[in-house]
Amino acid sequence: MATAPYNYSYIFKYIIIGDMGVGKSCLLHQFTEKKFMADCPHTIGVEFGTRIIEVSGQKIKLQIWDTAGQERFRAVTRSYYRGAAGALMVYDITRRSTYNHLSSWLTDARNLTNPNTVIILIGNKADLEAQRDVTYEEAKQFAEENGLLFLEASAKTFCSLESTQ
Repeated sequence: MATAPYNYSYIFKYIIIGDMGVGKSCLLHQFTEKKFMADCPHTIGVEFGTRIIEVSGQKIKLQIWDTAGQERFRAVTRSYYRGAAGALMVYDITRRSTYNHLSSWLTDARNLTNPNTVIILIGNKADLEAQRDVTYEEAKQFAEENGLLFLEASAKTFCSLESTQ
């Protein structure tokens, strides 16, 4: 009997979207390398990471595409939305402007992905509670109104706080 060439049963593509500086690359690095990068350079175009996880005894390979948040790269990064099983839409809880741009990111995600793509709203930098500019409640309401999963997280401490549907 031949051995399978892969050590996973499924492969899923995820994209990370949101404004520049919200911590998308730091979240990716923490998830894939289990390390916090204090000085994450800004992404130019897209970066790519993978990790194999186990769910219900099945190994699943996650392909995670970290897109640049700068407006000048949006035309390029939009091509990476195709085929995504999920989108992590990230904002910075300490910068209201990043929250205010979520509708635009959500429009792109809905227009450029499959209708069954799962979109998760992530409020990053939860470790900076004293500098919070967006309340948990208002982000949770935005998520509920738009049918998104929601959680707050910290790429620095690699924790997540309460998830909702």
